[in-house]
Amino acid sequence: MLDISVKGRRPLGRSGLSAGAIGLGGWAIGGFFTLNGKPDGWGEVDDEQSIRAIRLGLEMGASLIDTADAYGTGHSEEVIGRALSGRRGDAIIATKFGYTYDRAARALVSTDVSPAYIREACAASLQRLGTDYIDLYQIHVGELSGDQPDSAGETLEKLVEEGAIRFWGWSTDNAAAARGMVKFPHFVAVQQELNVFTDGPDMLALCESNDLASLNRSPLAMGFLTGKFGRETRLSPNDVRAAGHSWVRFFEDGRPRADDLQRLGEVRELLTTGGRTLAQGALGWILARSPNTFPIPGFKTEAQVRENLTALEMGPLPAAMMAAIDTALGNRDDR
Repeated sequence: MLDISVKGRRPLGRSGLSAGAIGLGGWAIGGFFTLNGKPDGWGEVDDEQSIRAIRLGLEMGASLIDTADAYGTGHSEEVIGRALSGRRGDAIIATKFGYTYDRAARALVSTDVSPAYIREACAASLQRLGTDYIDLYQIHVGELSGDQPDSAGETLEKLVEEGAIRFWGWSTDNAAAARGMVKFPHFVAVQQELNVFTDGPDMLALCESNDLASLNRSPLAMGFLTGKFGRETRLSPNDVRAAGHSWVRFFEDGRPRADDLQRLGEVRELLTTGGRTLAQGALGWILARSPNTFPIPGFKTEAQVRENLTALEMGPLPAAMMAAIDTALGNRDDR
């Protein structure tokens, strides 16, 4: 297990860069937008509060900031650009492309990973972020077909040569497909869903064997692992967790799923060992799961950032707690 207790940093795969082991996820600060006609954001946002939260994150050791042009159809990138004004060197900016959008309607429309569109999307993201380079540019579309992976990879390598991006990655849970990108020299990271309830052993094995960073979306299971939801919780229809998307795992019709509430009850005491909050325990689980991981919890407030990043000081969960959580949840021993 990698000791992050001193500086709280980890190598960002084979890039030669290092970053705080817990990053900042920029989905929630994008505000309202839709996917397939359904809300895909996290309710109302306060941009000034988002900026204060980002700057607090930088002060507390978070250097990796992950976003996408899809989040608020560019709004998240704009807010991050404002927050990093005069502080560009303090952050590793990771953003994503692949979803086309109507900015006026704040709606995602389709997908496009063609060479021409990649270049167009990159130029737009650079402008919104207020920077002349992106540290980690990621394919946002999780499944590609035919020659799309190689075509995208070749285009991204050219963008590296031209100085528009430094490295690139792919947000996908398909480990077999991601393996095909390892041949590209500047492919350094995969973004995978990973949390106490959703393991990803195949992708983690790929990352460890090929020196890739594993950026972890939904590290708190869309907020479920914070413990702030109960049987009576009902989220707003404008919240992605209540919008009826088929891929939302832990909520149904805006309510936390009863079976997942039961599972959380079974590991609550284990996750809160050492004075941790539930969220800090869930992040500590990810830090202990692999030395390649970088959980990127979302946020709206300074309080959320402060709680999440305090998990850096507490470090990975102890091995005994990891084993006990596996036993409680019935996880396999052969991963």
